[in-house]
Amino acid sequence: MANHKSAIKRACQNEKRRLRNKSTKTRMKNIVKGIRFTASENSKEAALAELNSAKSIIDNAAKKGVIHKKTASRKISRLSRLVNTISA
Repeated sequence: MANHKSAIKRACQNEKRRLRNKSTKTRMKNIVKGIRFTASENSKEAALAELNSAKSIIDNAAKKGVIHKKTASRKISRLSRLVNTISA
């Protein structure tokens, strides 16, 4: 545990941020998992609808600094490619 007052404050701040980032990351992971599951069932319309919501969730995570913006771009690109390969 930290000894200095400033280090104690920093530890508290880091813990709050960790929990906030954790919820955003979990939400992002769940939506990505949902798209992959929908894509495996070959339902293109449902996958496209989920993809639109996933884009905004991933972009939000990048905007908040939870993930890097290039990581967000790569995730969106790979999910879009996955959805586009589904036969209608």
